Amino acid sequence: MRRIVIAVMSTISGLVLLFSYHTSRNEGSIAVAGPASSGGGSASSSGTSSGSSNGSSSGSGGSTASGTYTGNSVMTRWGAVQVQITVADGKITAAEAVEYPQANPRDRQINAYALPVLAQEATQAQSADIDAVSGATVTSDGYVQSLQSAIDQAHL
Repeated sequence: MRRIVIAVMSTISGLVLLFSYHTSRNEGSIAVAGPASSGGGSASSSGTSSGSSNGSSSGSGGSTASGTYTGNSVMTRWGAVQVQITVADGKITAAEAVEYPQANPRDRQINAYALPVLAQEATQAQSADIDAVSGATVTSDGYVQSLQSAIDQAHL
């Protein structure tokens, strides 16, 4: 009888501890670092404005595009990701995340490391065919999708 009481009390104590454990939650609003926060893509220079395409980049078969192009906002598990590229003479000169998850300290820590790496890879590859950053796979996937949308708008 005594063993049964001890076993039941141990089980109850373990369950109480398990249910009282607080995990990180993605609560709060998503901070937007730029003026674009809608799902539609837009071009903010002399380039063209069009919807998104989920296909892959086909090289520079179109005109030589110059300007700044903002990709579609892609909703990920941790929040929205949106990329803006700067194009000069048909080449990507800069890629910047204008919207990305910042709701908690872990999001900010991960993205402080991952976003510069993704931007550098995008300018080096001149396409959305870039590797994901380890530890930031979800953000990387959203970044690639938004980057492809911006590239499609620039007709690169």
